[in-house]
Amino acid sequence: MALILHDKLPFAPWADARTRRLPGILPVDGGDWLRVDEAFAGQMAHRAELIAEKPGLVHAMEAAALPAALELLERVLGDLPGLGYRVGGGTVERPDGVTVPLDRAQPLLTLGHLCQNDFCLLEKRGAEHVLTGAILCFPASWTLAEKFLRPLTLIHGNVPVYDGAVAPRVQRLFDAIRPDQPLWRANALHYEDADLFHPRSEAEPRRKPQGLGGFIRSERQCLVKLPETGAVVFSIHTYLIRDESLSAEQAAALAEFPIHRAGG
Repeated sequence: MALILHDKLPFAPWADARTRRLPGILPVDGGDWLRVDEAFAGQMAHRAELIAEKPGLVHAMEAAALPAALELLERVLGDLPGLGYRVGGGTVERPDGVTVPLDRAQPLLTLGHLCQNDFCLLEKRGAEHVLTGAILCFPASWTLAEKFLRPLTLIHGNVPVYDGAVAPRVQRLFDAIRPDQPLWRANALHYEDADLFHPRSEAEPRRKPQGLGGFIRSERQCLVKLPETGAVVFSIHTYLIRDESLSAEQAAALAEFPIHRAGG
């Protein structure tokens, strides 16, 4: 498939002192949690291919998560007109002219055809939030199957910095999110390739990068609490650019604060 790249990176987390270090959480301004950008048509076409060809790899939902998934779908539908969509009559016309039927029996799959974002649903089960559903077309070195129905501590079990001190802080953050104030953070990694669908099993050793990495992949991750079900939505908007597409200021900051290189 042809490369699906962005022209620029709208935000470089390494260049801002607020986001350079974990957790780097900031409030979402003015409801800006969903975006349509220059890669929309290409990413949406790729999402449709992945959903058709690899449905078991990009989608999972526990039956009990249906109310939260439906609430998420309605929340998104309410925000789409402000982004250039036309909603009505049981269908949605996207900004690229594609019409998507509204299938409320499959709310997460419907969202996969509507938005560039991936969406993960996390619901409180006992002391922790658990991943109860997701549409994840663009995984960055992880797999949905291995995280599905796991609590936060096990989801991040192979993340070295997610230790006994960080895990309780993250859980407290999930508990404290207000429906009227979504939050966001961003990450960034160098990748050798431009594959948006980039799964990696926990059992698969992370290979060392062989080159300098030609692409920067950055995720804008938003945390949104749904008021009726109390579920927390973890949404992921993936940006992918060539190294040389960085602005001069971003490149200068990267030289001072290097980011990790992902081998796969």
